Amino acid sequence: MNIKDYITSSENLEWKPLIEHGVHYQGVSVKSLYFDRATNRSKAILLKFEKGASYPYHSHPAGEEILVLQGSCEIYGETLGRGDYLYTPPKGEHGVNSKSGCVLFLSVPEEIVLLSEDNH
Repeated sequence: MNIKDYITSSENLEWKPLIEHGVHYQGVSVKSLYFDRATNRSKAILLKFEKGASYPYHSHPAGEEILVLQGSCEIYGETLGRGDYLYTPPKGEHGVNSKSGCVLFLSVPEEIVLLSEDNH
């Protein structure tokens, strides 16, 4: 094994608009750190939220991990700041918004499921 094959220099990656299933999430950008070819999706990403940007209410069938690297965001009524870590258990649900902007590291083992705002 060559460890260099498994290192991603996030500083050398460009921020790309977050577009999922044809929906462009305004003010949210992504860098893929680990793309799993077997499932054809990124499982480790950086997300950047501009001031006022949000991501809709959704469920995590296999859970999720978030680490706030910069700024702050609001998740399920709680404010997370730099250095805060959130573990969302399998089937956990929430939305994300950032009044001031933020950069998040996310580990998402399975595809999320968007939910209606009426579900919470």
